[in-house]
Amino acid sequence: MQRVARFEKVSFDRFIADFKDTFPEFSDSQIKEIYEEIKLPKRATAKSAGYDIYMPIDFTLSPGKTVKIPTGIRVYMEPEYVFMIYPRSGLGFKFRLQLNNTVGVIDADYYESDNEGHIFVKVTNDSNEDKTVELKKGNGFAQGIFMQYAITFDDEVTAQRNGGFGSTTGK
Repeated sequence: MQRVARFEKVSFDRFIADFKDTFPEFSDSQIKEIYEEIKLPKRATAKSAGYDIYMPIDFTLSPGKTVKIPTGIRVYMEPEYVFMIYPRSGLGFKFRLQLNNTVGVIDADYYESDNEGHIFVKVTNDSNEDKTVELKKGNGFAQGIFMQYAITFDDEVTAQRNGGFGSTTGK
Protein backbone atom coordinates (compact mmCIF):
# COMPACT_ATOMS: atom_id res chain seq x y z
CA MET A 1 0.00 0.00 0.00
CA GLN A 2 1.34 3.43 -0.94
CA ARG A 3 1.94 5.87 1.94
CA VAL A 4 1.19 9.48 1.04
CA ALA A 5 0.31 11.44 4.19
CA ARG A 6 0.94 12.15 7.87
CA PHE A 7 -1.52 13.44 10.51
CA GLU A 8 -0.39 15.95 13.14
CA LYS A 9 -1.93 18.16 15.78
CA VAL A 10 -2.11 21.89 15.14
CA SER A 11 -0.24 24.02 17.70
CA PHE A 12 -1.92 24.61 21.04
CA ASP A 13 -2.18 28.36 20.31
CA ARG A 14 -4.03 27.63 17.06
CA PHE A 15 -6.31 25.09 18.75
CA ILE A 16 -7.25 27.29 21.68
CA ALA A 17 -8.16 30.22 19.40
CA ASP A 18 -10.25 28.04 17.10
CA PHE A 19 -11.86 26.05 19.91
CA LYS A 20 -12.93 29.22 21.77
CA ASP A 21 -14.51 30.50 18.56
CA THR A 22 -16.96 27.56 18.67
CA PHE A 23 -17.05 26.84 22.40
CA PRO A 24 -16.36 30.10 24.32
CA GLU A 25 -17.68 28.60 27.57
CA PHE A 26 -14.59 26.39 28.01
CA SER A 27 -11.68 27.63 30.15
CA ASP A 28 -8.07 27.63 28.95
CA SER A 29 -7.25 24.76 31.31
CA GLN A 30 -10.18 22.70 30.01
CA ILE A 31 -9.08 23.35 26.43
CA LYS A 32 -5.50 22.35 27.29
CA GLU A 33 -6.77 19.02 28.62
CA ILE A 34 -8.87 18.51 25.47
CA TYR A 35 -5.87 19.33 23.28
CA GLU A 36 -3.61 16.86 25.10
CA GLU A 37 -6.16 14.06 24.53
CA ILE A 38 -6.76 14.65 20.79
CA LYS A 39 -6.60 11.38 18.87
CA LEU A 40 -5.06 11.49 15.42
CA PRO A 41 -7.15 9.82 12.69
CA LYS A 42 -6.71 6.07 12.28
CA ARG A 43 -8.17 3.28 10.18
CA ALA A 44 -10.29 0.79 12.12
CA THR A 45 -9.23 -2.32 10.19
CA ALA A 46 -6.46 -3.36 7.81
CA LYS A 47 -8.79 -3.10 4.80
CA SER A 48 -10.56 0.14 5.79
CA ALA A 49 -10.20 2.96 3.29
CA GLY A 50 -11.38 5.66 5.70
CA TYR A 51 -9.45 7.26 8.54
CA ASP A 52 -11.77 7.91 11.48
CA ILE A 53 -11.85 11.50 12.73
CA TYR A 54 -12.58 11.59 16.45
CA MET A 55 -14.67 13.90 18.59
CA PRO A 56 -12.52 16.04 20.92
CA ILE A 57 -15.42 16.46 23.42
CA ASP A 58 -18.84 15.04 24.23
CA PHE A 59 -21.56 16.91 22.36
CA THR A 60 -25.30 16.41 22.03
CA LEU A 61 -26.78 17.43 18.70
CA SER A 62 -30.55 17.86 18.65
CA PRO A 63 -32.56 17.45 15.43
CA GLY A 64 -32.05 20.40 13.09
CA LYS A 65 -29.01 21.69 15.00
CA THR A 66 -25.50 22.27 13.66
CA VAL A 67 -22.04 22.39 15.24
CA LYS A 68 -18.59 23.25 13.88
CA ILE A 69 -16.02 20.88 15.37
CA PRO A 70 -12.41 22.10 15.58
CA THR A 71 -10.65 18.72 15.37
CA GLY A 72 -7.18 19.91 16.37
CA ILE A 73 -5.67 18.00 13.46
CA ARG A 74 -3.94 18.83 10.19
CA VAL A 75 -2.57 16.59 7.47
CA TYR A 76 0.55 16.72 5.36
CA MET A 77 0.11 14.84 2.08
CA GLU A 78 1.88 14.41 -1.22
CA PRO A 79 0.94 17.09 -3.80
CA GLU A 80 -1.11 14.79 -6.06
CA TYR A 81 -3.49 13.82 -3.27
CA VAL A 82 -6.59 15.19 -1.58
CA PHE A 83 -8.20 14.19 1.73
CA MET A 84 -11.96 13.79 1.27
CA ILE A 85 -14.09 13.91 4.46
CA TYR A 86 -17.47 12.20 4.82
CA PRO A 87 -19.79 11.48 7.76
CA ARG A 88 -19.36 8.10 9.41
CA SER A 89 -21.74 5.73 7.63
CA GLY A 90 -23.56 4.57 10.75
CA LEU A 91 -24.22 8.11 12.00
CA GLY A 92 -25.53 9.15 8.61
CA PHE A 93 -27.73 6.08 8.33
CA LYS A 94 -29.14 6.11 11.89
CA PHE A 95 -29.42 9.86 12.49
CA ARG A 96 -29.02 11.57 9.08
CA LEU A 97 -25.89 13.26 10.40
CA GLN A 98 -24.73 15.40 7.47
CA LEU A 99 -21.62 17.40 6.68
CA ASN A 100 -22.71 20.93 5.89
CA ASN A 101 -20.56 21.08 2.77
CA THR A 102 -21.61 17.53 1.78
CA VAL A 103 -18.00 16.37 1.33
CA GLY A 104 -14.98 18.07 2.86
CA VAL A 105 -12.12 18.62 0.42
CA ILE A 106 -8.73 19.12 2.07
CA ASP A 107 -6.11 20.05 -0.52
CA ALA A 108 -2.42 19.30 0.03
CA ASP A 109 -1.55 23.02 0.21
CA TYR A 110 -4.01 23.61 3.06
CA TYR A 111 -1.26 22.25 5.35
CA GLU A 112 0.77 25.46 4.81
CA SER A 113 -2.17 27.81 5.36
CA ASP A 114 -2.16 30.63 7.93
CA ASN A 115 -4.40 28.56 10.19
CA GLU A 116 -1.87 25.67 10.09
CA GLY A 117 -4.30 23.62 8.01
CA HIS A 118 -6.59 23.10 11.01
CA ILE A 119 -9.37 20.76 9.87
CA PHE A 120 -12.89 21.67 10.95
CA VAL A 121 -15.90 19.45 10.41
CA LYS A 122 -19.31 21.13 10.48
CA VAL A 123 -22.18 18.69 10.98
CA THR A 124 -25.95 18.94 11.16
CA ASN A 125 -28.37 16.50 12.71
CA ASP A 126 -30.82 16.36 9.82
CA SER A 127 -33.06 13.81 11.53
CA ASN A 128 -36.63 13.78 10.36
CA GLU A 129 -37.42 11.17 13.02
CA ASP A 130 -36.73 13.47 15.99
CA LYS A 131 -33.54 11.58 16.94
CA THR A 132 -30.85 13.26 19.04
CA VAL A 133 -27.24 12.34 18.25
CA GLU A 134 -24.84 11.78 21.15
CA LEU A 135 -21.33 12.45 19.83
CA LYS A 136 -18.93 11.03 22.41
CA LYS A 137 -15.37 12.21 23.03
CA GLY A 138 -12.90 9.86 21.40
CA ASN A 139 -15.46 8.29 19.05
CA GLY A 140 -15.27 8.63 15.29
CA PHE A 141 -17.89 11.00 13.86
CA ALA A 142 -16.43 11.54 10.38
CA GLN A 143 -14.03 9.71 8.11
CA GLY A 144 -11.51 10.78 5.53
CA ILE A 145 -10.14 9.04 2.48
CA PHE A 146 -6.98 9.95 0.58
CA MET A 147 -7.54 10.09 -3.16
CA GLN A 148 -5.14 10.80 -5.99
CA TYR A 149 -6.30 13.31 -8.59
CA ALA A 150 -5.21 14.46 -12.04
CA ILE A 151 -5.22 17.77 -13.93
CA THR A 152 -5.86 18.78 -17.54
CA PHE A 153 -3.05 19.01 -20.13
CA ASP A 154 -3.47 22.79 -20.43
CA ASP A 155 -3.55 23.53 -16.67
CA GLU A 156 -1.04 26.29 -15.84
CA VAL A 157 -2.16 27.35 -12.35
CA THR A 158 0.63 28.85 -10.22
CA ALA A 159 -1.42 30.60 -7.49
CA GLN A 160 -0.64 29.79 -3.85
CA ARG A 161 -3.17 29.24 -1.06
CA ASN A 162 -3.32 31.37 2.05
CA GLY A 163 -6.45 30.54 3.97
CA GLY A 164 -9.20 28.04 4.43
CA PHE A 165 -12.81 28.15 3.26
CA GLY A 166 -13.19 30.11 0.04
CA SER A 167 -9.53 31.12 -0.13
CA THR A 168 -9.04 29.73 -3.64
CA THR A 169 -12.29 31.03 -5.15
CA GLY A 170 -11.79 33.19 -8.21
CA LYS A 171 -8.06 32.58 -8.53
